Formats: sequence, structure tokens, C-alpha cells
Amino acid sequence: MKKMNMKKGNVKRAASLTLAAAVAVTGLGLTGCDTGSSDEQVIIYSNADEEAITAMENALDSNGYEGQYMFQTFGTSELGGKLLAEGTDIEADMVTMSTFYVESAQEQNSMFTDLSFDVDTIDAFEPYCAPITSQEGTIIVNTEMMEENGLSMPESIADLADPAYKGYVSVTDIAASSTAWLLIQALVSEYGEDGAQDVLAGIYENVGDHLEDSGSAPLKKVRAGEVAIGFGLRQQAVADKADGLPIDYIDPAEGNFSLTESVAVIDKGEDANPLAMEMAQCIIENGREERQSYYPNALYNGESTDAANKSANPKVFPEKLTVDLLEQHQAVSEAAKEAAGL
Repeated sequence: MKKMNMKKGNVKRAASLTLAAAVAVTGLGLTGCDTGSSDEQVIIYSNADEEAITAMENALDSNGYEGQYMFQTFGTSELGGKLLAEGTDIEADMVTMSTFYVESAQEQNSMFTDLSFDVDTIDAFEPYCAPITSQEGTIIVNTEMMEENGLSMPESIADLADPAYKGYVSVTDIAASSTAWLLIQALVSEYGEDGAQDVLAGIYENVGDHLEDSGSAPLKKVRAGEVAIGFGLRQQAVADKADGLPIDYIDPAEGNFSLTESVAVIDKGEDANPLAMEMAQCIIENGREERQSYYPNALYNGESTDAANKSANPKVFPEKLTVDLLEQHQAVSEAAKEAAGL
């Protein structure tokens, strides 16, 4: 689960699903790139990873918005719950969030205003949101631990259910983090829901105490040598390997499934902060180069995915991603946990 990140202070804390995190702060009243100005900071709620937050902060700060905004970060399920429950009453002026949650929240609450700037995406997106990242899942291994413990390299997610890996695996719980949905999408797409449940039960038996709430926790445990194998975000494993850590990644036979995160501006009517739309445009137009260095998938026309960073088996789930589908797959996971005795 991601944590709160207050701009400049970098103050972080975990929050529960029921916690209403709301902050109202008086800003510095500086002038940004455009003509708009405001005496109140723009509050941005986000489920983004640290690298994406930093890239967005850099884009805003370098274009005149330093001190005029505050990021608050949440786990995907937590922030999704706030969007669905609070609608336009949410404290935030802007969100960056998993696109499927943005779309579901708009369908339920009509809470986002159409973007006032052009968005030239490769794939079609709704007029009220624009993608900031595309994240893929993959199998991550600690090469030193694999060798020391005589473990063979897995080739598929289903391989993680092999009893030979018992105690050596860490994955994320879909009840807390959307990273796990990348794993479950791959299993359901390949084996159907019943088959996916059977595979998951075997994986959960091997995971034991290493079923995590945070999407980055499996990588951190693999990096620290607490486990030998994890499932996590591909770009983080690519970065670790490039830094010379004993980390490698295996694009699973079931496929590298992906999720996008998008920016959207809350429809506050007459109470709207005029800087929110400006900042959304700034994030899209000035932050893509840095974000793509961490999240290489091309999203906009004119971009390309670096061949060295391109996954071996990219796939898209055959059904549209929605909160209802997420809940359906969460039920598959819960049944698997019960079968595994968790």
C-alpha cells in the first residue's frame, strides 16, 4: 500500500481504507506557467509510485508551480474507495489514479470535468482523463538466492505454485494493491477463473507470511534476500538489474499484463481551483520524458517503447477493466486464500 507523501517534507504514513485523509493548506500564491493564480494549494490525491510522483513534482516545480500544490498518496483500493464514496465532495482538486477506477468513479458519480487541453494518445481515452503511466507485471528473482538454494528459474506464474518454492515466494494481495491484479489477469486469461483459483491457492500456500499489501513489497523482499522470487512491477526490476543488483526478471508465459494510471480534475463547479487544470496540463506536457524513463511503454503519438525495455509477451485482458471486474477477481483470490488456509 502506498503512503502519504507531503510535498517537500516527504512525510509519509500508511492509512486504512476507512480513514478520510483531507488537508486544506494555504499556498504561497505564486504565478505558474499560465495566467491563472490561486491563494490555495492544489490538493492532488494519487496512487502513483514514488518515481512517478517525483517526475510529476519535477514537471510542476520546473514550470513555476513549486509550493502551490500538495500530493497525498494512497493505496489503489483506498483511493478508489474514496472516489466512489465521496464523488465531488472529495477534498482533492485533482487525482492521478488507475484509469479503470477513474472511469468507474465517473460512471457512478459524474465527478470529473473534461480536460481543457488536447491529449494525443495512441489509444482512445475518455475526454476527462489522460494517461501518465503504463505499468506491467513480471516475475522477479534474486539470482544469488536462486543459486544458493538450488532453485530452478520459473517460466510462468503457474510455476510459482510448485511446492519446491515453498517459503521462497512473495506476491501482493489484490484486496490491497492493483499490482496483484496484473498477476490475476494473466492467470484468468490463460486458465479461466477456476484454473486461476487453483493456481493461486498453490501460490498462496508457498507464500505464507509473504502475502503483501504493497505493490513494491515483493520486490523489496527479493532485493533484501528475504525471498528468492516475487511478482511485481517490471520497470522496478529492470532498474534494479541495471543498477547491478542481483535481480533479474522473467516475463511470464501467461503474458505481461498492464494497467494505466491517468490524471483527472475534479468537477468542483464554482469552487474549482483554477490552477488544477493548468497543473494537469503541465504534468502531461512536461513530465512524460522523465516518467517514460521509469515506465517505458509508449502512450502518446510520437513516443516509442525502447526495445531494450520492451516486455517479451505484452497482453491485454479481453474484457474492459472495471471496478466490477476487479471485485470479481478479488473473489477468486479470496477463495484461493481460503483453500490455502490463509
